[in-house]
Amino acid sequence: MHTVSDQLVLLPHQSGVYRFLNKDGDIIYVGKAKDLKKRVGQYFRSSHNLPAKTVKMVSQIDSIEYTVVDTESDALLLENNLIKNIQPKYNILLKDDKTYPWICVKDEPFPRVFSTRRMVRDRSLYFGPYTNGYYCKQLVGLMHTLYPLRTCNLSLTPQAIARGRYRKCLQAHIGRCKAPCVGEENTQAYEDYIHAVKSILKGDIASVRRLLQDQMAQAAAMLDFERAQKFKDQLEALTRHQKKSVIVNQQITDLDVFTLVMDSSGQAAFGNFLRVSQGAVIQSQNVRFRLRIEETPEALLSLFMAEMQAQKNGLLQEVLVPFMPEASPRGCNVHVPGKGDKKELVQLSLRNADNYKTEQIRLSETKGAEQRNHRNVERLLTQLKDDLNMKELPVHIECFDNSNLQGTNPVASCVVFRNGVPSKKDYRHFAIKTVEGPNDYASMKEVVTRRYTRLLNEEADLPQLILIDGGKGQLSAAFQALEELGLESIIALAGLAKRMEEVFLPGDPVPLYLNKNSGSLKLLMHLRDEAHRFGITFHRQKRSRAFARSALSDISGVGPVTTSLLLKEFGSVKRIAGLSEEELSKVIRPSLARIILQALNDQGTGS
Repeated sequence: MHTVSDQLVLLPHQSGVYRFLNKDGDIIYVGKAKDLKKRVGQYFRSSHNLPAKTVKMVSQIDSIEYTVVDTESDALLLENNLIKNIQPKYNILLKDDKTYPWICVKDEPFPRVFSTRRMVRDRSLYFGPYTNGYYCKQLVGLMHTLYPLRTCNLSLTPQAIARGRYRKCLQAHIGRCKAPCVGEENTQAYEDYIHAVKSILKGDIASVRRLLQDQMAQAAAMLDFERAQKFKDQLEALTRHQKKSVIVNQQITDLDVFTLVMDSSGQAAFGNFLRVSQGAVIQSQNVRFRLRIEETPEALLSLFMAEMQAQKNGLLQEVLVPFMPEASPRGCNVHVPGKGDKKELVQLSLRNADNYKTEQIRLSETKGAEQRNHRNVERLLTQLKDDLNMKELPVHIECFDNSNLQGTNPVASCVVFRNGVPSKKDYRHFAIKTVEGPNDYASMKEVVTRRYTRLLNEEADLPQLILIDGGKGQLSAAFQALEELGLESIIALAGLAKRMEEVFLPGDPVPLYLNKNSGSLKLLMHLRDEAHRFGITFHRQKRSRAFARSALSDISGVGPVTTSLLLKEFGSVKRIAGLSEEELSKVIRPSLARIILQALNDQGTGS
């Protein structure tokens, strides 16, 4: 079973719409993204900056589905359609009747051209929708700038005009309309305007673009920059309009789209289904087929269509496919589009099927690698269990190491391995508290006692194996600590000496020599080296801080409070020594800053 984290790794860096599903398979949230991988990943990186409602939603996510599209605008439109159709639990925006604006060419005498968010099925033509209301408004303004279109709501039937019911309005007096309301506009001329408007809205804008570019250049040459900017805005509106979307297209009727791609091995096939209703994509679904015997793509496509027909309680009358199936559903017009928006829909569906194929193949490869790695780890831990004559498989191992310099600043480290790999979040440092002088054995007994006393008090999981960096003496000290806690028969214990890589076990005077190439010894050496690295780093940091405190506290007039303040602000004595008197005086008084810098200079700390 693939997890959400598996799916996150494989999300593409493409625009699209993602859907979060709960454990029951219900879609609980739909969102759009310019970059699917980045946007979806934001939900799972940290919950600290997320609202409580979002954290609750993320906790319910069991799987992720997505649909890739060409542009962010297409993602907006598809998100709108899916939210309105699915009504997911956690979506608020776009669930109501509001939608993106359209441009309407009204079916009436002397048709009006205007923007609207409400589509009425009255034989009027609608173009859009537009994801940016500003550019939609610019485009409508462009139409009215290029052609003298009316803006009134009058019913301009021939009878009403003949009866002289209307008078010229302000738009007619200033030349923006040629007054069809009083019979001064020629019907054929107005139809020519509308034909040109429809051509522009359908994307045939080359001639208009040239005209606007010429007008913008003329206005700029005459230093009429305000007018030139107006033409520039209109050009940008045309450019936006040219980027047509197949996510919502009123030229396309209700239809279903099926596509299918095969993997190279011929053992699986991947399909995508799109449903278009009233020109809008309202459903997108991916399907995987496991092939037990060799099947032709045509036969699989027929099976795919039959399964979706059962799921959806029937298919729509028109069905688009990339190739003809072996058998078509009764009553459906199944065909392969040759060009235009319908072909673009098939290409969009094919792209989603191919993305789904890539995702599923990579998930299978990842899962296979994880299973192989799990088997390898299990073999390794089983070998270690047998080599050390343990009762349980050592899936949880902890290793201890002491560090000191001639007894100064003694520290210890504990590293934790789970399933054969480091679990760094469980690493711990210890500052030795009860031992005076260089006594490795007493230090080891102290840290083992402190570590497992705490785990017992917290009722936390205990390791199956404890590894000690050292020989018989350190091992004996650790064993005494476990005896006092009553854990000597519960947790296995071993020591690893550096000189010959001998393994010592409690109560056995003869060391165990493992094969130098064995996985068991390599794992123990990895634990020992990691504990040493972790411990020595902590020891150096502590020793450096102790030196810094000593160097500062030896200066007359510098006490513990001032020392802590300076180290917290600047981090090290060397950095303090490199400051100017003015810089240091921002933190402490100038007279003390002068004394400190002089003393550090005399010590040669800054050199």
